[in-house]
This record gives sequence, C-alpha cells and structure tokens, in this order.
Amino acid sequence: MTTTEYLLNAALILVVVRQLRGKRLIGSAIYVPLGICAYVGFTYLRSIPTSGNDLTLVLIGSLAGVTLGTLCGLVTLVYPDRDGIPFAKATGAAAVLWILGVGSRIAFSLYAQHGGGPTIEHFSIAHSLSPEAWVAGFVLMAILEALSRTVVLLVRARRLEVGGGAIMLEA
Repeated sequence: MTTTEYLLNAALILVVVRQLRGKRLIGSAIYVPLGICAYVGFTYLRSIPTSGNDLTLVLIGSLAGVTLGTLCGLVTLVYPDRDGIPFAKATGAAAVLWILGVGSRIAFSLYAQHGGGPTIEHFSIAHSLSPEAWVAGFVLMAILEALSRTVVLLVRARRLEVGGGAIMLEA
C-alpha cells in the first residue's frame, strides 16, 4: 500500500470514529465520505473484469461493502439535536463494523505485500481470478461501504419528524 492509500483508509476510519461523539448530518458529514468515494473510484477503478471467476469476486466484494455499510448505518443512532437538525452518533458496534471493513482491506494488502503474494497468486490461478478482479472487488467494497452507510443515515434522517414536518438537511 502506498502512503496515499493508508491516508485514504485512515480518513475512512476517522469518518466513523469522529461520529462516536456525535455529529450533525449536514455539510462535511455527508460530503466528505462522498468525496472520498469519488476520488477512490476515479483513481483506482478502471474497469470491472468479467472473465473467469472475476465477476464473482467483484460481486462478493461489493456485497460485503453494502452489507457492512448498511449494518453500520443501521446501528448508528440518528435523532434530532436540540435545534431539530439530524444528529448521528456512531455506536461501538458501528465502529467495529466500519473498522472490520477497512481493516480487512488493509490486512489483505499487508499480507499480499509481506509474504502472502505467492499464496494469493496460486489461489487466483486455481480459481481463474485476475489481479484486476481483486482491485475492483476491494475498491467497490470500500466505495459501497461508505455510500450505503451514508444513504442509510440520510434516509433515517429524512424520516425524522420534528414539529409535524420532516427535517430538511442543510448543505
């Protein structure tokens, strides 16, 4: 992993760690994860390989990301603050789920770079997987984890009713 990749993963972890104290669901709480997703997508996702078992691996990574992100969003507390603005406070379970996703990607990368490369290569050959499938699977996992969590939080925030009307999210 490059320094930039470590920094991107650290930024994704900080998104949830910062919410352990709670944060209004406006502005940077919404746009920072979306910006990170856009950057990662444009930087690392060149194509979605479909030969051999590549598409299966990509779908597994995508499903893992959607599952972790959705669960993280569901176990995060969402309620109106004193001004009626949606407020999100990550629970310990949300932080564990989020760090599980980011940590698994980091662990795989470290394993691949520090002795596990030949094992991964052997597994990939035996199962008709290309290196591009691993990249696409992990990149989509990261993007979909962040996007699904953000969408779940925004949907939950929109459903809040204060004073008889739905709370509108501010930019």
